[in-house]
Amino acid sequence: MDVILLERIEKLGHIGDVVAVKNGYARNFLLPRKKALRANEANRKIFEANRAQIEADNAARRTDAEKESEVVNGLTVTLIRQASNTGHLYGSVSARDLADAIVEAKPEAKVAKNQIVLDRPIKSIGISEVRVVLHPEVAVKIKVNVARSPEEAELQAEGVDVMNQMFERDGASFTEDYDPNAEPGLATEAEEAVADADDNAETNSEESL
Repeated sequence: MDVILLERIEKLGHIGDVVAVKNGYARNFLLPRKKALRANEANRKIFEANRAQIEADNAARRTDAEKESEVVNGLTVTLIRQASNTGHLYGSVSARDLADAIVEAKPEAKVAKNQIVLDRPIKSIGISEVRVVLHPEVAVKIKVNVARSPEEAELQAEGVDVMNQMFERDGASFTEDYDPNAEPGLATEAEEAVADADDNAETNSEESL
C-alpha cells in the first residue's frame, strides 16, 4: 500500500514522503495512529492544503521533546525485582515499568510506554541501556539498573559485576579446605582404605602362585 507520511518514520521517510508499506503495517499502525494517509488523489490534495500547518505542529512538538530530552537523557532508573540465584528475573521488565520509573524519578517528564524502545525484554539483573523516543526526530538513552536489593543496585552502579562475583564465590566453595593442624604425611581414611585394598590384592596374588 502507498501512503503519505504525516511525520518522520525511522527507516521509512519524512513528512510528505510517499512510500510503499505492507498492508498490515499501514492498517494496524500508520493509519489508525494518524501517522500517514492513504496515497490517493484526494488525500494528496488534503495534505498539500494542510502541509504548512502539519509541519508547524511537528516543529512545535519537536521543540517540546528537545526540552524534555534535557531532563531524561542519561537518566539512570533503578528497579528492584525478585530473581533466582543465577540472576534471572521472575518475570521481566516491561516498557510500562520503565515509563513509570522515569516519571517517578523525574515527575516533570512526560514519557509514555509507547516511547520506550526495548530491543529485547529485560529478564535478568544488571545494567541495560534503553532508547526513549520522545519525538520521531528526538531520541535519548537511559540506563536501567535492575537488582534484587538497593545494596546490590548500588554495587552495580559502581561497576561491580554482581553475577560474576557470585559465581566466583560459589566456585570457591568447592575447593578443599586446608587443615593447618593435620600432621605432615598423615593419610586420610579414604587413602588408607585404598592402600589396604592394594595390599590385600598383592597378598592374594602371591598366595595363588
